[in-house]
Amino acid sequence: MAVFRARSIYARAAALLLMLLCLQMPTAQAREQEAIFAGGCFWCMEALYQEIEGVSAVVSGFSGGALRNPTYNGNHAGHYEVVRVTYDPTVISYQQLLDLYWVNIDPFDNRGQFCDKGPSYRSAIFAGSPAERALAQKSKQAVMERFAGQLVVTEILDAMAFYPVEASHQDYYKKNPLRYTFYRASCRRDGRLETIWGDDAKH
Repeated sequence: MAVFRARSIYARAAALLLMLLCLQMPTAQAREQEAIFAGGCFWCMEALYQEIEGVSAVVSGFSGGALRNPTYNGNHAGHYEVVRVTYDPTVISYQQLLDLYWVNIDPFDNRGQFCDKGPSYRSAIFAGSPAERALAQKSKQAVMERFAGQLVVTEILDAMAFYPVEASHQDYYKKNPLRYTFYRASCRRDGRLETIWGDDAKH
């Protein structure tokens, strides 16, 4: 009986110790955060963030509209083309994601982005918290000061429901490298970015 009781006490102590260790060791999933950006064609924005250290996933989709379950070939009225970026803030910060965002968009185009025109191609930052909004606003102010005299039309919006686009549009630059390269070149995206941002342009 004494042996059984000792083993029982030992088992409970081991279980308690294991639980305490788990509480003190946050998982990678718990550390990860999400950011949503609209920068025109989501193929290009996905290709941009996918290769960044600290980013674990980038999903193309729609956000910003009232319509539920929008689709690319169907109805997505009121929505922006966006990417949802999942990242580890201990590796890359939200501020760094913002810095990368700005030099990959045309902040002066109120009709869309590059060769893609229409409401769904407009640029916007979807802030998921007051802290994100403050950083987004500050970063926009810096862009406005850099380009004094030009109207920066990129919006700072509250985060809304995110709807992934159909699978054929996910990882498009990987699945269709030739078509993607042709599209990007014919859209003259990189040339416009270099005209705006000079050596700061990253693509």
